[in-house]
Amino acid sequence: MSDLREHAMSARECAHAPYSNFHVGVAVKTTEGEVFLGANMENASYPEGWCAETSALAQMQMARPGARLAEVYVLGQGKGVLTPCGGCRQRLSEFGGAATKVTCANLKGDEQLFTLGQLLPSAFDL
Repeated sequence: MSDLREHAMSARECAHAPYSNFHVGVAVKTTEGEVFLGANMENASYPEGWCAETSALAQMQMARPGARLAEVYVLGQGKGVLTPCGGCRQRLSEFGGAATKVTCANLKGDEQLFTLGQLLPSAFDL
């Protein structure tokens, strides 16, 4: 089991998902080798929760302003691998590049490696 998968599993245990019961954990690794974790955070105003990717990026930015992503690991339940939602794909692109590795996984051990460019081929960029 990869270190990032172990980190994502640990993060997933911290998810706050009382409405969907869909727990997601994410581990992001910076180009400097630091790892930051995130879990999804739901609330009663359902669309106002945070995805796991968002909380991991917030942790990273607070600890290391300006850090860049080298790798991302997304872990959630489901039949297939869990990919980031569209909004999170754009958020990840703010801190990574087209070549940033994104491993998408499920609890059964299935994994699929993408690049951020494959997941978001036409990222919004100013």
